[in-house]
Amino acid sequence: MVVRMRSTRSHTGNRRSHHALDSTSFSKCENCKGLKRRHTVCASCGFYRGKKVVDLVKKMEKKQKKEKAALAKS
Repeated sequence: MVVRMRSTRSHTGNRRSHHALDSTSFSKCENCKGLKRRHTVCASCGFYRGKKVVDLVKKMEKKQKKEKAALAKS
């Protein structure tokens, strides 16, 4: 079957000009002044919008305990 109305390369390019990805924007954490992605919890301190959301110390202890248990089984 032959395409009746073929799209030219320029027409296709014009349509796809809006498909480019935007670069990720970073902002400073209000608590630790480190860079973090916008609208997410800070990975270094666990604060979001001035409130502590994630207790990173407990999270790391739990992870280490889990790894230690996995090593003990092997």
